[in-house]
Amino acid sequence: MENSSQVTSFILAAYTEMEDLKYFYVAVFLLSYVIIVFGNLVLIAVIFVERSLHEPMFFFLCTLVLNGLYGSTALFPSLMGNMLSQVREVSRACCLAQVFCLHTYGNAEFTILALMAYDRYVAICRPLHYKNIMSPSKVYKLIIFSCVYPILSFSIFFIGTLQLPLCGRVIERLYCLNYSLVKLSCVDTTLYNIAGQISIIIFTLPQLLMILYSYTQILRICLHSSRESKIKALKTCSPHLLALLNYSVGALFELYQTRFSMSHVPHGVRILLSLYFLIIPPMLNPVIYGISIQAIRVKVRKILHPNKITIFLLEKKMEKRNVIDT
Repeated sequence: MENSSQVTSFILAAYTEMEDLKYFYVAVFLLSYVIIVFGNLVLIAVIFVERSLHEPMFFFLCTLVLNGLYGSTALFPSLMGNMLSQVREVSRACCLAQVFCLHTYGNAEFTILALMAYDRYVAICRPLHYKNIMSPSKVYKLIIFSCVYPILSFSIFFIGTLQLPLCGRVIERLYCLNYSLVKLSCVDTTLYNIAGQISIIIFTLPQLLMILYSYTQILRICLHSSRESKIKALKTCSPHLLALLNYSVGALFELYQTRFSMSHVPHGVRILLSLYFLIIPPMLNPVIYGISIQAIRVKVRKILHPNKITIFLLEKKMEKRNVIDT
């Protein structure tokens, strides 16, 4: 064991079993990161440029993909750097920064998805009051809340982690997580673990209740609506449900792997499960919304089509001139 004052860095032991194929893994991680950055930036650009998409749902979507970029950037550079390094060692400051970023990313993702569920509830169940309820000022406040709430909620718990004395420096992961540091503590952390589980419930229960309430009300309205209304509701909710399911599966995998032994599971599967909620949602969210929502699909196709880029830019210039003239 090592004294807490001497633990200035941590060793990420999970890279050892990936040594033989490290260049393959680096290539996969690099390609994944490029796809995530490109796909999310294209979606943000489309929402920003196209005035018809300046609606609450798309502002929330823009926040969601920005959060995906935030989480991916907290993971991939260190992941590739550690893979290429001969010594898989990360400084204490960098490890703590990664813990903070990854946990706030996860909480923010669920919070934004909850707000998007509420937006769909208002749009479907109270369409006549939608613009009044989801006013620009309220939307901006909700977006700010989705950023501030995860930071404050995790910081309360993270301060406790910083106070724990550490007697070890080997983390059996590819990246740093809060519970990985807790397990290195010199003292009994039973009460701390209980508090951690309670905090997970407290800080995710409001979002969960909002999602359940929103879709319960949507289902209630759909049961008494025409077939066309049901199809329309399904189309507008399906991208959000897919994104929510995708993230929830990854988060549950990570939660189970963090709290329970996975030694019986092959190493490659453990690696995939540990990275799922950090890679797959940011990668698939632009695809899910880009394919499902016609307004986005058409604009992305217009932007990316080589023969239509010039026409698209000219159309934007003409729109700006018309706005100035009026």
